[in-house]
Amino acid sequence: MKNTAAWASELARHHLETALPRRWAHTQGVASQARTLAPILGDQADFLEAAAWLHDIGYAPDLIATGFHPLDGARYLRDTHHANQHLYRLVAHHTCALIEAHERGLADELTSEFTATPPPLSDALIFCDMTTGPDGVHLPVEQRLSEILSRYGTGHLVTTAITKASPHLIGAAHKIHQELFATLDS
Repeated sequence: MKNTAAWASELARHHLETALPRRWAHTQGVASQARTLAPILGDQADFLEAAAWLHDIGYAPDLIATGFHPLDGARYLRDTHHANQHLYRLVAHHTCALIEAHERGLADELTSEFTATPPPLSDALIFCDMTTGPDGVHLPVEQRLSEILSRYGTGHLVTTAITKASPHLIGAAHKIHQELFATLDS
């Protein structure tokens, strides 16, 4: 069934597993993190897992149009699969994408097509993405940010965007972690 984690995992596998095996490993790790949030998400858990499977689908070589994976992925889900609006908006806005869209000169496109405000569950998706390394290993958000900055290097627009987004990314990841800890501790 469309818009479920099972559907999303197969769609992501189709586009990422062979073409981008490291991205596929990361995606599997992000989906695994999403499953850990079931105690705080209740009936939204499967939906967040679907977003986790699809958050990086725009990296797939056969889907690249603008070169900005949140925009390319969200457009693909909306236009080709007629996915749930909340789902493709999560993909469009994942991990403070609007900040990077500004750096790329794509902010007007992103906001005109997918609104300027990230949808509900955005912080939960940030937690999943920003606590999973490129090989799917779970790690603290601060270590993930360091890895991204190191990978892209000084002067790269991703470095600029991640640096600007870091306070929100860290805050969101810590907030979700605390919510999960409080639920599991009670």
